[in-house]
Amino acid sequence: MTERADGDRGVLVGTRPGSGWVRVAHGLHRRPALDDLTAWQVVLPPSAAFSHVTAARVHGWWSLEMPAGTPVLVDQPRTDPHSRRSGIRVTRTARPVPARVVGGVRVATPAHTLLACARDLALLDLVVLVDSALASGCTPQEIDEAAAHGSHGAPRLRRALELADARSESPWETLLRLLHVSVGVPVVPQHVVRSAGGVFVARGDLWLPGTTVLHEYDGGGHRTARAHASDLRRDRALHAAGWTRRGYVAADLCRHPRAVLEDIDTTVGRPHRPERIRSWLDLLRDSTFTASGRLRLQRRLTR
Repeated sequence: MTERADGDRGVLVGTRPGSGWVRVAHGLHRRPALDDLTAWQVVLPPSAAFSHVTAARVHGWWSLEMPAGTPVLVDQPRTDPHSRRSGIRVTRTARPVPARVVGGVRVATPAHTLLACARDLALLDLVVLVDSALASGCTPQEIDEAAAHGSHGAPRLRRALELADARSESPWETLLRLLHVSVGVPVVPQHVVRSAGGVFVARGDLWLPGTTVLHEYDGGGHRTARAHASDLRRDRALHAAGWTRRGYVAADLCRHPRAVLEDIDTTVGRPHRPERIRSWLDLLRDSTFTASGRLRLQRRLTR
């Protein structure tokens, strides 16, 4: 066994590395200062690139709750010999994989990463990643071009782009927006509320047009004493300006969405019809935001 030289120094391909090495997979080890992807790159051909949710993580996008046992995901042109190792899943592509170097490893470009994700992820998960990619600088034109080749997942990516909004600031804010859209109520993200005199009052996650109501996602950051005090001051300022704010948490969106629908119906002044929530439940069911959705994805990625 020999240590790889040059840019691959610190990675061993073999079965008995001795002490001071971290096992990445059978016959693949790295020094503790390196990460697993650096080691995996050593055993991949130059035409291959990390892709799918593996690349999404490298790009720094919002993370999804991935199922246990998710392998490292790679795209590689069909013209090269198939890379086969435990712990890695290689998808063979008809075209060369557009890639760039990020953090010292080859990863698919943001647009191709989304196209790869569209092969397996549910629509709801995909919109979350598209929102994050757009906020990170990927353009709608780049995504549209990636989805124009008729590849597997392209129709889902186009649909996700239609539902995406770069103004979203968190994955759960994206979910709250899509719940409203799925029940037929459009919303405006990051709406600025001003007083009658034009003074800034607050910027709200989602505004329901035609009303003076904001719907917002309240994450864990709102639970500290300092954040709670700031939120109360903000709520008082909104109330003084004639606005109503409603905050929701993950359980509201995933376990009690019918109560959110009732709030929406009341706000926009339409009759409450509980069956409207079915479209949201259909979106939610297959996503990584549910146990059933994570199991579905696990089966797809580890088959």
